Amino acid sequence: MNNTKVALLRGINVGGHKKFPKVGQLTMLADLDFKNPQVYLHTGNWVFTASESNEDLANKIEMAITKTFGWEVPVLVFDASEIEQILNACPFSEEKKLKSYFVLLKSSPFADKISEIEKIDFPGEVFHLTKRCVYFFPEMGAGKAKLSTNFFENKLNVTATARNYNTLAKILKLTTSSES
Repeated sequence: MNNTKVALLRGINVGGHKKFPKVGQLTMLADLDFKNPQVYLHTGNWVFTASESNEDLANKIEMAITKTFGWEVPVLVFDASEIEQILNACPFSEEKKLKSYFVLLKSSPFADKISEIEKIDFPGEVFHLTKRCVYFFPEMGAGKAKLSTNFFENKLNVTATARNYNTLAKILKLTTSSES
């Protein structure tokens, strides 16, 4: 059975806040006794193997960060196969997919929140909502977009974190090397 996990930490090393160097992240992964730990970039993209449930792992990581640093950092944990499914299910053309963002959701939003957000339309900003991901393509780039991770989080009332296509693809590649 494959127990390769992907943990995505929200809001570390962004704009000089919640500084958590890559070496510290690797140390924490080892201290938590996760097997085959890897960190991609410094923004909280972890790959490791573990047998606990994703929810238990997220809680374990969140508590370790709070204990070590005193910060509350939302953590989303996925099976590697879920990340692969999310990437493969992107509804956009290949050209748009490569420039898309994937707003990953900690839990499925309620139906009333989904129907409310589906009415929103900003020119040049396209999104597609599923139970665990908002696929988002901002034509003019994310920096100029009205839609954002915070926007989706607030409107859907669900904890979320975003990664671009390249980051998720590289994380997925790491999951295959941690299985060996």
